[in-house]
Order: sequence, then C-alpha cells, then structure tokens
Amino acid sequence: MIALTFGATAAGAAPILTQYIDKVDVAEIVPGADHFGPVDARGLAPALKGNTLVGWVFLTSDFVSTTGYSGKPIHIIAGFSAKAVITGIKLVKHSEPIVLVGIPEAKIRAVIQKYTGLDLHTVIAGRDASDLDIVSGATVTIMVIDDSILRAGIKVAQALGLDGFEKTVATGPKPVIDRTAGKVTDWQTLTGNGAVRRLTVDVHQINADFAALGDPRSAKLAEKPPLADAYVDVYAALVSEPAIGRSLLGERMFANLQSMMKPGDEAIAIFGTGRWSFKGSGYVRGGIFDRFQLIQGEISHRFRDREHRRIVRVAAEGAPDLTEMDLFVVPAKAGFDPAAQFRLQFLVQRAVGPIEKLFLTYDLSYQLPEVYTKTVASAAPPVAQKLEDAAPARNALWLKIWQAKRSQVIVLAVALALLTGIFFFQTFATRNARTFAILRNAYLVFTLVFVGWYANAQLSVVNVLAFASALFSDFRWDTFLMDPLIFVLWFAVAAALLFWARGAYCGWLCPFGALQELSNKIARTLCVPQVKLPWGLHERLWALKYVIFLGLFGASLYSLSLAEHLAEVEPFKTAIILKFARPLPYVLIALAALLPGLFIERFYCRYVCPLGGGLAIPARLHMFRWLKRYKECGSPCQTCAHDCPVEAIHPTGEINPNECISCLNCQVLYQDHDRCPVVILRDKRRAKASASAEAASRVTGHPNTTSKSN
Repeated sequence: MIALTFGATAAGAAPILTQYIDKVDVAEIVPGADHFGPVDARGLAPALKGNTLVGWVFLTSDFVSTTGYSGKPIHIIAGFSAKAVITGIKLVKHSEPIVLVGIPEAKIRAVIQKYTGLDLHTVIAGRDASDLDIVSGATVTIMVIDDSILRAGIKVAQALGLDGFEKTVATGPKPVIDRTAGKVTDWQTLTGNGAVRRLTVDVHQINADFAALGDPRSAKLAEKPPLADAYVDVYAALVSEPAIGRSLLGERMFANLQSMMKPGDEAIAIFGTGRWSFKGSGYVRGGIFDRFQLIQGEISHRFRDREHRRIVRVAAEGAPDLTEMDLFVVPAKAGFDPAAQFRLQFLVQRAVGPIEKLFLTYDLSYQLPEVYTKTVASAAPPVAQKLEDAAPARNALWLKIWQAKRSQVIVLAVALALLTGIFFFQTFATRNARTFAILRNAYLVFTLVFVGWYANAQLSVVNVLAFASALFSDFRWDTFLMDPLIFVLWFAVAAALLFWARGAYCGWLCPFGALQELSNKIARTLCVPQVKLPWGLHERLWALKYVIFLGLFGASLYSLSLAEHLAEVEPFKTAIILKFARPLPYVLIALAALLPGLFIERFYCRYVCPLGGGLAIPARLHMFRWLKRYKECGSPCQTCAHDCPVEAIHPTGEINPNECISCLNCQVLYQDHDRCPVVILRDKRRAKASASAEAASRVTGHPNTTSKSN
C-alpha cells in the first residue's frame, strides 16, 4: 500500500495543479490513461484508465520553487509511474524572457520533452545523462527548469513512498575503507583486483553513438580512422586508500596528497590515453572540470581547479603510456562514501553549429575491492529518514553557477575597476588624445568580444521589465543571482547612474553600442559619408526611445510575455548573443539597426534603444557633474557641440545627461592645444606675455631696469 502523507502546498491553499490540469491531455502525460481523478491536497492527481490507477500527475510549482528569471513561476506538468519514471511532461505556463537569450519557446519545450522516460532512481539529487551546462544554448531559464523537474520529481516519489526514496540507515554491519589493508603492488595487480577501473570507447563506437542521435550534421564531423583506435580511454582509482595511493603515486606524491587533504576528504586519480581529453580546457576558463562528474546516490560532484593536482608519473610498475594523469580531491562536504559504489560520468560533445552541440555520456563504475575494506557495525536512528535537500536548493543552484563563472566575473570586475579609474581621473586619462583614443578603442573591443560575444552579458530592456515585474510579485534575489555577469553589470550600472548617469554603460559597457561605434569608425576609415541631421529633427527624435520604453513597460504590466516579444525591437540577442545565427527576419532587424549607424554614429543608441531610454529616466537623479566646461562653451564656441559623437551638447553649450554616453570626447577637446579655441587663445596669451617679458629682459640702460646707486 502506498503512503499518502505528504503536503506541499500552504495550508488552506488549493494546489496550483487544479488551474492547469484541464489544459493537458491525460494520454499525453500518462500513456494508457483516459481520465484524471481529483487533485488531492498535496497536489497529486491520479491518472486512471477506467477505475485502474496507471500513474500520477503533478505540477512542479506545487512541490518546489520554480521562480525563473522573470520573477514568476515556470509551471510544468509531469506524469509519474509507480517505478519513479517520468511518463510525460509539458510546459503549461511561464513568463520567462526567453527571447532575451534567443532561444525560441519551441526549443525550450523540446528540451523539456527529453525528460520523458527519466528514471529518478538514477538521478536522486543530480543529473544523469546530461548537466545544466550541456544543454545546447543553455540559459538561466533552462537551469531553473532542470532543477525544478528533478527536485519536484524526487519529492513526489517521497510523497508516494516509492521504493528507493525512503532512506533508512542500516542497523547491521557496513563496509568502510580500511586504511591499513593491502600492500604496494604493480599496475597489472591493481587492474586485476579492481583497484584500477577502465572505460574505453573506440572510434567506431563513438561515431555510431553520435550517428544514433539522428542529427545529419554529425556525420560530417565523424572521427577519422583507424576505427579501432581508442577515442575515450580512461582509468580511475581511489588513491586516498593508502595501499592504492602509494602504488600509483609513490611515497612522495602520496605524502603530498595527504598534506593537501583535509579531514574527511577522499581522492581519486584519473588517467587518460585516448584521442579525447577528460580535462578539456573549460576548467582553465571557468575553474571547473566540465567533462566529467562523480555520482554516488544522491551526490553529484563536479571538481574545481583547486581540488586538482597533476600527477608527474605513475609509480606502479607496468603502467601503460598515459597522456593525462590527474589527481582530484573529493571534499568532505560532498558526503562521499569511498567504500560504496560510485561512478564517474564522462561527457563527450561534438559541435554541429555556432551554438549547438551534441552530447553523449559514458559511465565508469567503481567499487572499492573488498581487500581494501573492513566491516563495522552502524547505529540506526529511531525512525526512518526521508531524503531531504541538503541545503536550500536554489541557493545551491546559483552558487554553482557563480563558481562555474568565477574567472569571467573576475575579468569583468577588473574591467569595471579600470573604467572607474578612467572616470575618476578623467583629466589625466584624456590629457593625450592619441593615447586616450587607443585606450577607448581597446575597451570597446573588449566589451564587444568578451562581454558580448564570449560571455553573452548583454543587458536588455527585458531585464528592466522582469525586475519591475518581480517587485510586484514574488521578489527573490536568488532569481537575479543566477546570471553572475548580468548581475554584476546591473550592480555596476546602478552605482554608475548616481555618478555619471547612463553614459558609463551605454558608452563603454554595452556590447551592441560598442559594435555600432566600431563599425562607424571602420566606415569613416573607408570614407563612408557621414550625415548630420538638423538640430530640431535630431532633438525631437530623442523622444522616440522613451516612447518605445514606456510602451514596453506598459505592455509588461499587462503581460510580461507580450512585452518580451515586442522587445524584439532590440537587436541585441541577434547581433550579440547569437552572433547573427538566427532566422532571416531577425537578422534583417539587426542589420536595419546597424546600417544607419554607418552614416550616423550610434544611430540606434540615439533614437531607438529602449534600454537607453529606461536608464536615462533614473539617471536624472545623478549627483555629480564631472564633465568640465569653459564659460565660453556654447557662446561663442561650438567646437565640442559639433564634435560630440552623439550630438548630446546643445548649441547653448550645456551637455544633456540623458543623451551623453560619457565617451569623454569633450574632455579630450577641453585640454587640446590644437583644437579648443579657448585653450588656443590662452596659449597665445601666455606666449605673448612670455615674449613680452623676454623682450623686456633684454632692454639695457632703461631706468626701470637699472638699479639706483646711493
């Protein structure tokens, strides 16, 4: 009999499932069923065929938090069998800014469909066949979906009391690692007794497995013969067991390992010798090894660079030639049991498009041989314990994302510090026009290439709309923490608005703005004629971006989803996030935004950008006036006004902070001895005064230059 003792919804509140269950076909979610039974207080509905129970249906939001980047829940209905297998799944409601990251809803739905057939016994608290970072075009939205499906599924299995989802600590004896067992031996003995385990996949098999995924693009990228060559060829051993560790590492390396480990830590050695590298290069960039993970029951652990050491040589006699030899420490906090069975899951990928990859996973199972273990009695708690989340799951999710992008955050932080220095010491930075031009162009290239095309940290008006929407609903900081670079940039923008208005972001940190300015510089170099609009028309066109922003904001109050689609007026995702790898209509929109910029510098920034308009509104509150001006600026001098790249200086001389992009061009002119009339006139006066003084010093015999004698 199945225990029904779990309640997930708030007391007195009807399960959310009741609002959406009529929107799905029961046979689509639970094959073989023909109708739903009533939804119970926990949020579970039986799926029936006649009077026979076939399975259950649940909504993820009834069991776990599913708040996405929009600040609103992502509702997903799933079917569940008595064997803890997801029988069907469907996205029924969301408010995610999917268009921001360029992933159409159809693709999100296709990703969700892959969870059909998932057996939660294999992924109790983590993923199995793939991980968050391996979904093609992965986004915060997909991360939240993945996390919520798995955790909700586990809680449903717990609620139903399904086999394998109640954890009772054994009362009888259990095996533990024996640190005194075994002896130092050779490679052949270690592989023979199971202390060293091997996984090998040849070229023929890897090509066949990729072909089985059904993507014709994969065939063009097939591995070359000989087909019998090993493509994946890895070995693994638990080297924190002293006999195994001393055999493989030698006494000195094993001693170094012990000094590196903290109480409760364990260590695994992995060796590779095939065409494929289990390390790859991602860990250098992100501080995390993304091609494999350790899985043991509810534990899923990815190794970081600080948990890694290279092995110089294998001490065991008879070891084969190995191209990769590495040591990985499993921290005590992971909850890893070295005497229990575990597996290393290896991820093999093949790029088939600019942002698309195919993925395969292969498992290397490991069980410490009995010769290295001993049996001890274990105490049982008075009652059985249900599996619970070890820590707040959402906190764990965003922390994991921040750890994976640690190096990118550091690079961005350094760039922000440099920009802050430029603004605070702008007189020094703009003293030499040529040097400042090189500095600015280099910064724009960094913004475009690293911030935009590499890190995809392009801010969008959709971020503003999502934040405003979250304030009126279930605001959660952890939602916005799920994209580290976007969060850091928004924090920097908020601070910069108080000091320099919107220019710090629009003029220096916006990848699309950098693309516009750099493309215009290239156009000028190629002698493309530049157009200057009449001041009256130019000033009135400023209002267009504010109208667009207010329109999108109003639409978001009615429907955030509608506003997200209307925000396609922003070409950011096409030109920056997806690097123009989108359907033709979107590419044409992006080109239409860029093309006028070849003739009118930053045309889109000046007149169309709703994000710029949204930032300009609070920027009116900025507290400081950093840009230096002469009393002659605007009357009579118009040099800065004529030379301003975005014409943000009025003919009367004042700078419009709503339109200024803080390029500091006017500050370069402010000190220019060749172009600024005020400086030129001052230099002439100084030269004239100096010449007069020099001439006077040459006159001799004049009463005023001769001292009187008594």
